[in-house]
Amino acid sequence: MAIFKKYEFMIAWRYLMSKRREGGISIIALYALIGVILGVATLVIVQAVMIGFRTEFVEKIVGANSHLAIYKKTLSSDLDKGFNVEDVRSIIQELRDQKNFKAAYPLVKEQVLASKNNNSTGVEVYGIGKGSLANIGLVNEPINSEGSIENFSDGVAIGAQLARKLSISINDTIKLISPNGTKSVFGTIPRVNVYKVKYIFSVGRYDIDSTRLYMPIEDAQTFFNRANKADLIAVLLENPFKVDEFKNNIADELAEKYFLWSWKERTAAFLDALDLERRVMFIILSLIVLIAAMNIISGLVMLVKNKGRDIGILRSLGLTRASILRIFFICGSLIGVVGTILGVTIGMLFVIYINEIQWLVEYIIGASVWNEEIRFLTQVPAKLRIEDVVFALVVSLSISFTITIFPATKAANLDPAEALKYE
Repeated sequence: MAIFKKYEFMIAWRYLMSKRREGGISIIALYALIGVILGVATLVIVQAVMIGFRTEFVEKIVGANSHLAIYKKTLSSDLDKGFNVEDVRSIIQELRDQKNFKAAYPLVKEQVLASKNNNSTGVEVYGIGKGSLANIGLVNEPINSEGSIENFSDGVAIGAQLARKLSISINDTIKLISPNGTKSVFGTIPRVNVYKVKYIFSVGRYDIDSTRLYMPIEDAQTFFNRANKADLIAVLLENPFKVDEFKNNIADELAEKYFLWSWKERTAAFLDALDLERRVMFIILSLIVLIAAMNIISGLVMLVKNKGRDIGILRSLGLTRASILRIFFICGSLIGVVGTILGVTIGMLFVIYINEIQWLVEYIIGASVWNEEIRFLTQVPAKLRIEDVVFALVVSLSISFTITIFPATKAANLDPAEALKYE
């Protein structure tokens, strides 16, 4: 047996569509519908953008950086800091036997000043072997690139934003200035050298594209006076999201002498902040949906008041309290259901075409709406997840159904004799 009868839907629809002079609430229902649509669409869009931002950010981290870094436990003044060739060979040999291991390589890392003509900026130099550079996914297969990574041994590789800052093209030279230079009787003389740019890459993350420079590890050791030593050993995994398990497996052998630092630890504070912000935004936007749905209550209360005579007649004709309750419940819930479906549809379409919408808005206003220097990523990220869409549906429908119960119950409890007393 059906919970709702056909005639109950017919009566509810007639009440919703009736004009104001007939005791209807069509205008109020329209406002309530628009409010629910906008609230639900905003909820879907914001959740998709925040999930997309987190996903994109994590993908850039694991695609352009090592998944685990191994440092020596030494003081900065220790003359024996860094890894020699024997240390590197021994550690990599131990790591090869571990499950989920992909690659490991020594790395020289330093900050210097880069300049070209009258332009200069700070950069991070990564001294790395040619074969190891090819293992870094987003550098080997970037979004955009110039030159060839095969020529890396003959010069350096730099990010696209850095190349743009310094007005550098392929086969141009870049001057690197290190303040930690040669000591003399006149003080420390900065170390300066010039390198040819053989490869320009773009990974789609501003802080990497604007500051990173890769050079052959032998050149980096010479330039920074590392004497055949490396600052750290970088480890790449087949599945970077299982880095904690991998770290625990090697901790017994390496943790006593070396410090192990995973990409999750490196970005934990930022990712936790993103997760907290997403949860808070979901709560706030759910309250916006609730506020929009409150118009349903005001409309139904007015409808019950205006239709008191009709309720009395329907009860006199034999309709039960439960039937009256269902009629007015349908009136309110129809607004919520239609608004939720339209809101989810609009939200999903907005997310799917978000980059086209961004381009259109920027074209109309003549300015950028997405500052990549602040947000790190070069475009608005958005990712639709079925669980987020379903959650938005459940929240909106639950609010709509819940707030409809009170005015519907009031209509059902209306005494028919009292309603027809003055008729």
